[in-house]
Amino acid sequence: MKNLTDYVNQRNSWNAIFGGKGLDINNAADRKQIAGCIDADLSPENLHCDGEISQAEAQRKYRRLVKVANELFKLDPAMRKEVYEL
Repeated sequence: MKNLTDYVNQRNSWNAIFGGKGLDINNAADRKQIAGCIDADLSPENLHCDGEISQAEAQRKYRRLVKVANELFKLDPAMRKEVYEL
């Protein structure tokens, strides 16, 4: 769960800066929102930062996001249908 926890903590840090609410992996509605965030982060334009990063860096981001998603799926298998980019 370390990857998932780190990902959620990072999202919560950004949410705090912009006045958003914190996400909690123990809340079903928040898990669905987390799945949506992972899906958005996996989209090609976000994954590759609109072509601003190297292929190697994009691949590192992809591998990390897959780990995060897999941990989310272990916690809540229903979230598998929420991440379309995998």
